[in-house]
Amino acid sequence: MSDDRREYHRPVQRPADTFDRRFGSTDPADVSRIAHATASALLTRVREEPTDEIIQRLVTFTDAHGIDTIAELWSHSPARSLPGALWRLYLLQLMVRDDAHTAALLYERGRAVRTSVDVVVAGAPTPAGPEELVALVDEILRGIFTGDFAVALDRAASFCRVEAAGAVDIAGDYDATEPERAAGFTTRALRLDSYAADLTACAGLWRRESLT
Repeated sequence: MSDDRREYHRPVQRPADTFDRRFGSTDPADVSRIAHATASALLTRVREEPTDEIIQRLVTFTDAHGIDTIAELWSHSPARSLPGALWRLYLLQLMVRDDAHTAALLYERGRAVRTSVDVVVAGAPTPAGPEELVALVDEILRGIFTGDFAVALDRAASFCRVEAAGAVDIAGDYDATEPERAAGFTTRALRLDSYAADLTACAGLWRRESLT
Protein backbone atom coordinates (compact mmCIF):
# COMPACT_ATOMS: atom_id res chain seq x y z
CA MET A 1 0.00 0.00 0.00
CA SER A 2 1.30 3.45 -0.92
CA ASP A 3 2.20 6.17 1.58
CA ASP A 4 -0.77 8.20 0.30
CA ARG A 5 -3.19 5.48 1.27
CA ARG A 6 -1.57 4.93 4.68
CA GLU A 7 -2.01 8.56 5.69
CA TYR A 8 -5.61 9.00 4.55
CA HIS A 9 -6.91 5.45 4.91
CA ARG A 10 -9.70 4.44 7.27
CA PRO A 11 -10.95 0.92 8.06
CA VAL A 12 -13.19 -0.53 5.37
CA GLN A 13 -14.60 -3.91 4.50
CA ARG A 14 -11.95 -4.77 1.91
CA PRO A 15 -8.30 -5.66 2.70
CA ALA A 16 -5.72 -3.10 1.70
CA ASP A 17 -4.00 -5.34 -0.84
CA THR A 18 -7.12 -5.90 -2.94
CA PHE A 19 -5.68 -4.03 -5.89
CA ASP A 20 -2.49 -6.07 -5.93
CA ARG A 21 -4.36 -9.37 -5.67
CA ARG A 22 -6.84 -8.48 -8.38
CA PHE A 23 -4.45 -6.90 -10.87
CA GLY A 24 -1.05 -8.15 -9.73
CA SER A 25 -0.68 -10.61 -12.62
CA THR A 26 -2.29 -8.32 -15.18
CA ASP A 27 -0.39 -6.36 -17.80
CA PRO A 28 0.18 -2.85 -16.36
CA ALA A 29 -0.94 -1.41 -19.69
CA ASP A 30 -4.30 -3.14 -19.27
CA VAL A 31 -4.66 -1.78 -15.73
CA SER A 32 -3.87 1.70 -17.03
CA ARG A 33 -6.44 1.40 -19.81
CA ILE A 34 -9.09 0.26 -17.31
CA ALA A 35 -8.32 3.18 -14.99
CA HIS A 36 -8.49 5.78 -17.74
CA ALA A 37 -11.58 4.25 -19.35
CA THR A 38 -13.57 4.10 -16.10
CA ALA A 39 -12.62 7.63 -15.07
CA SER A 40 -13.50 9.06 -18.47
CA ALA A 41 -16.77 7.11 -18.74
CA LEU A 42 -17.87 8.11 -15.25
CA LEU A 43 -17.10 11.78 -15.72
CA THR A 44 -18.65 11.98 -19.19
CA ARG A 45 -21.81 10.13 -18.19
CA VAL A 46 -22.46 12.15 -15.04
CA ARG A 47 -21.64 15.54 -16.55
CA GLU A 48 -24.02 14.85 -19.44
CA GLU A 49 -26.92 14.05 -17.08
CA PRO A 50 -26.06 15.39 -13.61
CA THR A 51 -29.01 14.32 -11.46
CA ASP A 52 -28.99 15.27 -7.78
CA GLU A 53 -29.29 11.64 -6.68
CA ILE A 54 -26.30 10.45 -8.72
CA ILE A 55 -24.13 13.40 -7.69
CA GLN A 56 -24.90 12.82 -4.02
CA ARG A 57 -24.05 9.13 -4.33
CA LEU A 58 -20.70 9.97 -5.89
CA VAL A 59 -19.86 12.65 -3.33
CA THR A 60 -20.60 10.23 -0.47
CA PHE A 61 -19.29 7.13 -2.26
CA THR A 62 -16.53 6.32 0.22
CA ASP A 63 -18.98 6.49 3.13
CA ALA A 64 -20.72 3.37 1.83
CA HIS A 65 -17.96 1.59 -0.06
CA GLY A 66 -14.63 2.71 1.41
CA ILE A 67 -11.61 4.15 -0.33
CA ASP A 68 -10.31 0.72 -1.42
CA THR A 69 -13.10 0.40 -3.98
CA ILE A 70 -11.79 3.50 -5.75
CA ALA A 71 -8.18 2.47 -5.19
CA GLU A 72 -8.78 -0.74 -7.13
CA LEU A 73 -9.31 1.39 -10.22
CA TRP A 74 -7.36 4.63 -9.85
CA SER A 75 -4.65 4.58 -7.16
CA HIS A 76 -1.88 3.33 -9.47
CA SER A 77 -2.57 5.91 -12.18
CA PRO A 78 -0.12 8.72 -12.99
CA ALA A 79 -0.67 11.75 -10.77
CA ARG A 80 -1.24 14.03 -13.73
CA SER A 81 -4.03 12.07 -15.39
CA LEU A 82 -7.82 12.02 -15.07
CA PRO A 83 -7.96 8.94 -12.81
CA GLY A 84 -4.98 10.26 -10.84
CA ALA A 85 -6.77 13.56 -10.23
CA LEU A 86 -10.00 11.85 -9.15
CA TRP A 87 -8.06 9.58 -6.79
CA ARG A 88 -6.41 12.57 -5.09
CA LEU A 89 -9.71 14.40 -4.74
CA TYR A 90 -11.27 11.46 -2.94
CA LEU A 91 -8.20 11.18 -0.69
CA LEU A 92 -8.50 14.85 0.24
CA GLN A 93 -12.16 14.37 1.07
CA LEU A 94 -11.32 11.37 3.21
CA MET A 95 -8.50 13.22 4.97
CA VAL A 96 -10.93 15.95 6.08
CA ARG A 97 -13.79 13.64 6.97
CA ASP A 98 -11.57 11.32 9.01
CA ASP A 99 -10.20 14.14 11.18
CA ALA A 100 -12.06 17.34 10.48
CA HIS A 101 -10.79 19.00 13.66
CA THR A 102 -7.14 18.68 12.63
CA ALA A 103 -7.98 19.74 9.08
CA ALA A 104 -9.73 22.85 10.43
CA LEU A 105 -6.76 23.65 12.68
CA LEU A 106 -4.34 23.34 9.77
CA TYR A 107 -6.55 25.44 7.53
CA GLU A 108 -6.88 28.30 10.01
CA ARG A 109 -3.14 28.29 10.69
CA GLY A 110 -2.48 28.20 6.97
CA ARG A 111 -4.90 31.04 6.36
CA ALA A 112 -3.00 33.14 8.90
CA VAL A 113 0.46 32.58 7.42
CA ARG A 114 -0.12 32.15 3.68
CA THR A 115 -0.21 35.47 1.85
CA SER A 116 -1.58 34.42 -1.53
CA VAL A 117 -4.84 34.05 -3.43
CA ASP A 118 -5.16 30.43 -2.34
CA VAL A 119 -7.45 31.24 0.58
CA VAL A 120 -9.80 33.07 -1.78
CA VAL A 121 -9.65 30.37 -4.46
CA ALA A 122 -10.31 27.53 -2.02
CA GLY A 123 -13.43 29.35 -0.87
CA ALA A 124 -13.77 28.32 2.77
CA PRO A 125 -15.80 30.61 5.06
CA THR A 126 -14.14 32.60 7.84
CA PRO A 127 -13.62 31.03 10.29
CA ALA A 128 -13.62 27.51 8.88
CA GLY A 129 -14.46 24.95 11.54
CA PRO A 130 -14.69 21.17 11.10
CA GLU A 131 -18.23 21.21 9.70
CA GLU A 132 -17.38 24.00 7.27
CA LEU A 133 -14.35 22.12 5.95
CA VAL A 134 -16.32 18.91 5.45
CA ALA A 135 -18.89 20.94 3.49
CA LEU A 136 -16.09 22.59 1.50
CA VAL A 137 -14.42 19.39 0.31
CA ASP A 138 -17.81 17.91 -0.56
CA GLU A 139 -18.61 21.07 -2.53
CA ILE A 140 -15.30 20.86 -4.40
CA LEU A 141 -15.92 17.20 -5.27
CA ARG A 142 -19.46 18.02 -6.36
CA GLY A 143 -18.03 20.68 -8.68
CA ILE A 144 -16.04 18.00 -10.47
CA PHE A 145 -19.28 16.48 -11.70
CA THR A 146 -21.48 19.56 -12.11
CA GLY A 147 -19.36 22.66 -12.62
CA ASP A 148 -16.15 23.79 -14.29
CA PHE A 149 -13.81 20.82 -13.84
CA ALA A 150 -10.64 22.93 -14.00
CA VAL A 151 -11.98 25.40 -11.42
CA ALA A 152 -12.76 22.52 -9.06
CA LEU A 153 -9.20 21.23 -9.46
CA ASP A 154 -7.81 24.71 -8.82
CA ARG A 155 -9.91 25.00 -5.66
CA ALA A 156 -8.64 21.63 -4.45
CA ALA A 157 -5.04 22.66 -5.19
CA SER A 158 -5.46 25.91 -3.26
CA PHE A 159 -7.01 24.02 -0.37
CA CYS A 160 -3.97 21.74 -0.31
CA ARG A 161 -1.57 24.68 -0.25
CA VAL A 162 -3.38 26.37 2.64
CA GLU A 163 -3.45 23.10 4.60
CA ALA A 164 0.25 22.54 3.85
CA ALA A 165 1.15 26.01 5.10
CA GLY A 166 -0.72 25.32 8.31
CA ALA A 167 1.01 21.96 8.76
CA VAL A 168 4.44 23.59 8.37
CA ASP A 169 3.53 26.29 10.87
CA ILE A 170 2.29 23.78 13.43
CA ALA A 171 5.33 21.56 12.90
CA GLY A 172 7.42 24.49 14.06
CA ASP A 173 5.53 24.51 17.36
CA TYR A 174 6.67 20.95 18.11
CA ASP A 175 10.24 20.96 16.75
CA ALA A 176 11.87 21.38 20.16
CA THR A 177 9.51 19.36 22.35
CA GLU A 178 7.94 16.65 20.14
CA PRO A 179 10.17 16.08 17.09
CA GLU A 180 8.26 13.01 15.91
CA ARG A 181 5.01 14.92 15.90
CA ALA A 182 6.70 17.78 14.08
CA ALA A 183 8.01 15.33 11.48
CA GLY A 184 4.50 14.00 10.94
CA PHE A 185 3.14 17.46 10.18
CA THR A 186 6.10 18.18 7.90
CA THR A 187 5.48 14.96 5.97
CA ARG A 188 1.83 15.88 5.56
CA ALA A 189 2.80 19.34 4.31
CA LEU A 190 5.14 17.88 1.69
CA ARG A 191 2.47 15.48 0.46
CA LEU A 192 -0.17 18.20 0.29
CA ASP A 193 2.21 20.46 -1.64
CA SER A 194 2.81 17.61 -4.07
CA TYR A 195 -0.94 17.11 -4.49
CA ALA A 196 -1.39 20.83 -5.08
CA ALA A 197 1.19 20.82 -7.87
CA ASP A 198 -0.40 17.75 -9.49
CA LEU A 199 -3.94 19.14 -9.31
CA THR A 200 -2.85 22.50 -10.72
CA ALA A 201 -1.13 20.69 -13.59
CA CYS A 202 -4.28 18.62 -14.19
CA ALA A 203 -6.38 21.79 -14.33
CA GLY A 204 -4.07 23.16 -17.01
CA LEU A 205 -4.26 19.93 -18.98
CA TRP A 206 -8.06 19.94 -18.76
CA ARG A 207 -8.22 23.48 -20.13
CA ARG A 208 -6.06 22.35 -23.07
CA GLU A 209 -8.32 19.28 -23.54
CA SER A 210 -5.30 17.09 -22.79
CA LEU A 211 -6.24 15.46 -19.47
CA THR A 212 -6.76 11.76 -20.11
